[in-house]
Amino acid sequence: MNASRRAFLQWLGAGAATVALPRRSRAEPGRRKPNILFILIDDMGWNDLGCYGRAFHETPHIDGLARQGMRFTDAYAACPVCSPTRASIMSGQYPARVGVIDFIPGHWRPYEKLRVPSNRTQYLPLEIVTIAETLRSAGYVTGHIGKWHLGGQEHAPEKQGFDFAWQQGQNRNDKQVTAFTDRAIEFIEANRDKPFFLHLSHHTVHIRLEAPMELIGKYEKKPRPVGIGNPTYAAMVEHLDRSVGRLLRKLNDLNLSNDTIVIFFSDNGGLRQMYTGEGPIVTTNAPLRNEKGSLYEGGIRVPLIVRWPGVVEPGSVCHTPVSSVDFYPTLLDVAKAKKPEGQTLDGESLIPLLRQKGEPPDRALYWHYPVYHHSTPAGAIREGDWKLIEFFDDARPELYNLREDIGEQNDLAIQQPARASELQGKLAAWRKSVDAAMPAPNPDYDPTRRREWGRHPSRQ
Repeated sequence: MNASRRAFLQWLGAGAATVALPRRSRAEPGRRKPNILFILIDDMGWNDLGCYGRAFHETPHIDGLARQGMRFTDAYAACPVCSPTRASIMSGQYPARVGVIDFIPGHWRPYEKLRVPSNRTQYLPLEIVTIAETLRSAGYVTGHIGKWHLGGQEHAPEKQGFDFAWQQGQNRNDKQVTAFTDRAIEFIEANRDKPFFLHLSHHTVHIRLEAPMELIGKYEKKPRPVGIGNPTYAAMVEHLDRSVGRLLRKLNDLNLSNDTIVIFFSDNGGLRQMYTGEGPIVTTNAPLRNEKGSLYEGGIRVPLIVRWPGVVEPGSVCHTPVSSVDFYPTLLDVAKAKKPEGQTLDGESLIPLLRQKGEPPDRALYWHYPVYHHSTPAGAIREGDWKLIEFFDDARPELYNLREDIGEQNDLAIQQPARASELQGKLAAWRKSVDAAMPAPNPDYDPTRRREWGRHPSRQ
């Protein structure tokens, strides 16, 4: 038995005896706060699942989750890369407010036109009261399993409100999916008789491509659609789906399904190819434009499914734009927990949308990604059907009507200058309100070397 496994069993306290507690009957409504199982996927594109239109990928368990719950068509990560979105989930704040604006430690192109800002801190600040801390104060036992990417040992999940954290098994995607799921099942079994919040954060489907050989062989034999149909990537997605199936079966076996909210979400849009341009193109976000690291829809629009028996109508679909900053206030409502004093929450509770009662929130959503990645430094705002992207190297706006042009192919900024100007003004005002760090002219700018990647100063 390895050290991490032994530590987990020690944390359980009573070991096997704890796991072997008899199955409890389902609590009467109102007698117990609902469990929360939050499944966070790394780099899963908006259309990677069967229920979102990808016929080549077989995802029966996640598709079943959508049939039993609500599928969101216009859900967004608060940033097109991982660490900032994860910070937004934990804090309830836009990444620009937190100060984590790029993945930790960040991208760096030393000879580009602009010198991009670094993260204010290379970790989630401890003074932020995380959703785990708030739920723990409300009586929940809290667990984090998997990818963290919000700081090292001094800022680990155990320092941010999680009673238990397990981050092993990160070397291979095909092995760690199974390991994380095993630990998640043990956590659920150990805490079946108390309300729990489990944050299960997979490394997959992030490139590099690794999956069980039997699944890869299955997709190698399967007829491929026109365009991208990578067998290994498809196998990764199905392997993940099987993991979700194991979790849902365990909830059912323990008679916990009706007492548990399941949230399935991705930290940013799909990654088609490594940011360096090396390696094969492995997937597509079509009809969405571009990919992870871009503020076009392919970089920020993601799958979101919520199952909550007795509250969410099975098979329902929500077209209202929502953001990862909304999870914190939503879970506060779920747990009937108090908002942390003095901490701004940028999102709004999704409970009215989940219950399909009341009016959708009348608000704009914002993004700030002043970094070179699969695109150039930019900010964005979506208000209603309209979306504006402002590119910082030349202050150039692009304006799209997403209802009519989900692929962002028809830039309307010239045809509708008044609307573009209004949205650009709102975006600038929002940046000021959250003290967003901006890029500056680069004194080392060299147009002949601008595409070169360098080592981020924070890594020195």
